[in-house]
Amino acid sequence: MVPYRATVDVPHELVEHVSWLIYARRCERGSRWRKLGRFQQALLALVRLQETEPLPALAAGFGVSTATAWQYVGETLDVLAAWAPGLHEALTGLGEGDCVIADGTLFPIDRIAADEPYYSQKHRRHGMNVQVIARSDGTPLWFSRVTPGRAHDLTAARAHGIVQACLTRQVLALADRACQGASATVRTPYYHHREQPEYYQRFNRDHARLRAPGERAFALLKSWRLLRRARCSTRRISTIGQAIYTLMNCNYSG
Repeated sequence: MVPYRATVDVPHELVEHVSWLIYARRCERGSRWRKLGRFQQALLALVRLQETEPLPALAAGFGVSTATAWQYVGETLDVLAAWAPGLHEALTGLGEGDCVIADGTLFPIDRIAADEPYYSQKHRRHGMNVQVIARSDGTPLWFSRVTPGRAHDLTAARAHGIVQACLTRQVLALADRACQGASATVRTPYYHHREQPEYYQRFNRDHARLRAPGERAFALLKSWRLLRRARCSTRRISTIGQAIYTLMNCNYSG
């Protein structure tokens, strides 16, 4: 295997920020000498998230074994995921009169037909369901842990506590038809609006217009190529999603 140099589309400041988080974790654990420095370890993890090359190829490019690269990437993702906020923390500052966008999406994964829990009838493919809460301008506030792809969006939203959290804080949540009947603070489009008066059709148009910025959160999330078709263990996808959320909200000036 022959290594080669390449570039990755992430800011240098982001790599520095992640490297300092790794440094803090190493100091906390009292880690000894490592094959890769903290900057190189951070770069390896970010390349893993952003590129589609298999891990053995990346490991060769950084001059380490596949097992060592796997350990470094896993450690970095755990460090980043630990900084992701919980649901109630993400909703801090929001209250009665505020509005958020709640929606779900599917992370495609490699599975066979026998893996029924991961098959989504809606998307006609295997994957993992993730719920997202975003501001009205599309800025992501919170990503949930993933559930098997066959989970219904309303079931997942209730399991993660989204419905109850919005109801408790009296926060208005704009959702799609999958969440119809969730609670008094969740607004969904009307069914069979073509058979309803003009008022309901206008409501559905306005609802769709207000929810449209929520797709920005998914676009930002899936800009990290590893989530476009995850080939890792399903148990690690939640950690990856939380780590990416931390990367999307890093404050370089700190």
